[in-house]
Amino acid sequence: MKRAVLIVNPFASQVTEERIAAVTAELARVAEVETMLTTHPRHATELAENASRTDAIFVFSGDGGFNEAVNGMDGDVPVGFIPGGGTSVLPRALGLPHDPVTAAAQLADALASGRVRRISLGRVNGRRFTFSAGIGFDAEAVRRMDARGRREDGRRPGDLVFAATLVRVAFERRVRYDPVLEISGLGRAAFAFVANADPYTFAKRIPLHVAPEANFEGGLDVVAPVRVRLHTIPRLLRYVVTGRGQESAPDVLYAHDRDRVEIACDAPLPLQADGEDLGDVERAVFEAERGALRVLV
Repeated sequence: MKRAVLIVNPFASQVTEERIAAVTAELARVAEVETMLTTHPRHATELAENASRTDAIFVFSGDGGFNEAVNGMDGDVPVGFIPGGGTSVLPRALGLPHDPVTAAAQLADALASGRVRRISLGRVNGRRFTFSAGIGFDAEAVRRMDARGRREDGRRPGDLVFAATLVRVAFERRVRYDPVLEISGLGRAAFAFVANADPYTFAKRIPLHVAPEANFEGGLDVVAPVRVRLHTIPRLLRYVVTGRGQESAPDVLYAHDRDRVEIACDAPLPLQADGEDLGDVERAVFEAERGALRVLV
C-alpha cells in the first residue's frame, strides 16, 4: 500500500477535528496516512522537506499553508491540495471542489489511478508562489490584513474583510495611483500583479480574472495598470470579472508567458506572494519554474 503524509494547518478556516478525520478517512482508502499538524510559521515548509520519501503529500490548509509547503518540496513527490481556507485559490484554480472532504475523495482516486498534472510555479526574490504575487496595491491590502491578526479561534478574517480592506486602501489614496515603478520591457505602471494561473482569486464563488491568459503549464503573466482614477474603476472591475482581456482595459500593461519579469520601484513598495507579506522592496525579480511540481488532479 502507498504511504502518504497529510500536512494540516489546524487554524485554517475550514479545518476542524471532524473534517481532519473525514479527510484522513478518504485518503486512507488508498494509502497509509501520517497526519502532521503545523504549530508555527514556516512549519509546513519543514514538514514538506522531510516528506520527500513518501508516495504522496497532501496539504489541508488555506493558501498560506500551501505556499509554505511548496517552498519545501522538491517536485518529485506528487502533491494534493485540499481546500481548508476561506478562499483556497490554488485547489479551486486546479479544478477541485471547495468542499474539503469531496476534494480529498477526488485526490485519493487520483493517487490510486496515477492521475498527475505537472504545473509551473513562480518565484519572486527567491520565494516560491503558486498562483499570484503582487507589488504595490494588493500587497498593501495583504499587509493590512496581517496587521488585523487572527480571531479568538485562531482564524483569519474572511473574504468580506479583505474586500473592505482593498476598498479602504484605495480610498485612503483617493483612488489616485500614478506610475511609481518600471517593468523591464513593458514600461511604467502604478502597481503590478504577477499571475501563475487564472483565476487570480475568487470573491466567494465569483472567479476574478486579473490575468485571463495565465495558466499553470506556462510562464508568468504580468498585469499592471498604468494609472488609476475613480472614473476608471468600473472599467477595471469589468476587466477582472469578465476576463475579457486588454480590450476592456486599454490602460493596463499586459505580458503573457514570461520566464522572467524585473520590476524597479521609485521608492520601497510592499511585496506579496500568495497572500504572504514579503516586506518592502525597491526591486523584485519574478521567475517562472516551468514544470516544477507534480500535482494530483
